[in-house]
Amino acid sequence: MLAWLAQETTTTTSSSGGGAALAIIFVIFIAVYLLSAFAFLGVFRKSGKPAWAAFVPIANTWFLFETAGRPGWWVLLGLIPFCGGLILLILWILVVMDLAKSFGKGGGFAVGLFFLSIIFLYILGYGSAEYLGPAGPNKGYGGAVPPPPPGPAFPPPAVQ
Repeated sequence: MLAWLAQETTTTTSSSGGGAALAIIFVIFIAVYLLSAFAFLGVFRKSGKPAWAAFVPIANTWFLFETAGRPGWWVLLGLIPFCGGLILLILWILVVMDLAKSFGKGGGFAVGLFFLSIIFLYILGYGSAEYLGPAGPNKGYGGAVPPPPPGPAFPPPAVQ
């Protein structure tokens, strides 16, 4: 009656396919990481940010936010449970618009930065675009403070 419990069963699993798939995923991950790190590196060189930050995962986004004229600590808002990803998505829209302004580019370039970030960061970092300064809120185009309003149309009368 208990003979079926005493039967020896042998199962064979092949782990060679899993190991190869894991190795391929690892190589793809490293390739994407290096592609994005070198994209950040070009932008950081033009904007005067430290080169090492391009290769450190959270620091690269922190310094990219600062390059665009936004506070770097905004990156930490992405760590909030449940809603951090949505917050970071909204902030990323603001940052890419300001980053495009910081390099003298328009809204179409900002859309490209949003959807194809790595490619457009390469264009900014290694192309002919010149960094004009952070273009954050109230800083005007290229980080320049807007000039004061013009004075009166006529010079003041001479004092006698």
